[in-house]
Amino acid sequence: MSAASTPPPPSSSSPSSPSSSPSAGPERPLRPALPGLRFAFGTLTVLPVRVRRWDRDAARGGMLCAPLAGLVVGTASAGVGLLLRVLGAGPLLAAVAAVAVPAVLTRGLHLDGLADTADGLGSGKPAADALRIMKQSDIGPFGVITLVLVLAAQVAALAQTWADSWARGALAAVVAAVVARLALTLAARTGVPAARPEGLGAAVAGVVPPGGVLAVALVVTAAAAAAGAALGPRTALLAAGAVLAALAAAELLLRHCVRRFGGVTGDVFGGLAETAATCALVLLSLD
Repeated sequence: MSAASTPPPPSSSSPSSPSSSPSAGPERPLRPALPGLRFAFGTLTVLPVRVRRWDRDAARGGMLCAPLAGLVVGTASAGVGLLLRVLGAGPLLAAVAAVAVPAVLTRGLHLDGLADTADGLGSGKPAADALRIMKQSDIGPFGVITLVLVLAAQVAALAQTWADSWARGALAAVVAAVVARLALTLAARTGVPAARPEGLGAAVAGVVPPGGVLAVALVVTAAAAAAGAALGPRTALLAAGAVLAALAAAELLLRHCVRRFGGVTGDVFGGLAETAATCALVLLSLD
């Protein structure tokens, strides 16, 4: 899941330990601030942002701010697509470029997580063996097939939106990137365990109270509807529906991964992000 930072090894003060901070419990007031923003941008993008704190408060703020990192990634994606369209490129080329930008801004780690998750789930092996498969550096057949199909679906859906209008293509690129990171907020909620005691998945597992997830989801849904309203009431409903459907798809995958692996990992977070983005793009491409 991390694109720019690697969490420190677990210790008595590691963020993967609930006792590492007196504010580890969900009852503490939510205080998204600079540490949370640093955590979100430093772990979810390649932007040169140094993560100075790895405690549970910073992780909670980071996961609550994850959609803001998605907004930056999505704006860059839409900007590249728009530039190519202005220069005379067709919708297919604009779509390919728009899909490539988020991959570049995360060093492809969400796509890598998707492939590893597919290999782990497809192996049919017990949790410990599946997790070991996911940690291997190579990509198996399930991962390759999943990557090909997901990238093809993303490009095809975005090409359709760019063909409809430049504004709709830009909206789809932004919404998909934001909802992809919103899926991470969802997966970091209280009650979702980590599958391993180490790694970024363990650092953020269970840090966000359900009320925080609901609040951020409502804000993102309302913002997507407001942005879509500029293109008409139908697009507003479609944008809001895309956010909710993407979250539902991510939740189904999340529950399956928790049953299979015993919890979440950084790879699972990446798989959830790509699943949510793909679902949103497909719905936004519908006429």
